[in-house]
Amino acid sequence: MIQLVTDSSADLPQELLDEYNISVVPLNITIDGKQYLEGVDLSPEEFCARMLSSKELPRTSQPSPATFAKKFKELAGKGPILCLTISSGLSGTYQSACIGRDLSGENVTVIDTLAGSLAHGLQLLEAAKLAAKGATVDKIVEFLKEFRKHSNIIILLHTLENIVKGGRLSKFQGSLAKILNIKVILEGIEGKVELVEKVRGTNKFLNRALEMIGEKKKDFSETVFGITHLDNRKDALFLKEELINRYKPKDVIINYMGATMGTYAGRGGMIVSFY
Repeated sequence: MIQLVTDSSADLPQELLDEYNISVVPLNITIDGKQYLEGVDLSPEEFCARMLSSKELPRTSQPSPATFAKKFKELAGKGPILCLTISSGLSGTYQSACIGRDLSGENVTVIDTLAGSLAHGLQLLEAAKLAAKGATVDKIVEFLKEFRKHSNIIILLHTLENIVKGGRLSKFQGSLAKILNIKVILEGIEGKVELVEKVRGTNKFLNRALEMIGEKKKDFSETVFGITHLDNRKDALFLKEELINRYKPKDVIINYMGATMGTYAGRGGMIVSFY
């Protein structure tokens, strides 16, 4: 049986990780000088609370190669190991997993999802479903390399506070955006993030995101949407309802956004992912 491994940035709901017996290697989070392991000793809700009370932007870092090697050795003998990581354009996790594979000396295949949050998680879910049907690692890798070409990642920023904290925007620009109620829509393109639009007002912001989704495909009947949010379940549920009403998808998964992506998205931020 194929042993699936992921890093903690995939943001898949715990029940799906349990259902498919997926092992998780946590990323490191540093807030106010104290280090935590994502999802182990810091839940997404706790992360959000600590992030909001901190004057500095939290820092995330990839698991060490030794941590990956330890996990791979734990799974050795149970079957071939397939590890899916966050985009190498966003983190050094992929490289760390590759070094960990070499250190372990085990039969491990490492895949760069070129994605983050549930765009990463949805690839993991597809791999798990294929593995459950008896597909080989080679067949799953072949499928994923084609599947990820159709990635759609829309990032909705309610606040620019974390961008200001990170030094990518001045305090004046951040304050002006707040006064004018400016929201930002970005897209994940080939493993990196690009600004798409600035929209004034929450209703226009959410509806423009829904319009953008509709422009991506004509048929959503086999599409699974993933929505992650940072302390914004209300808008996430609104998006889910509208996606179902407008596009009739196969499924919509909602989960709390983890620290890895939440550090950049800020409070109220959401990521909509689909293929």
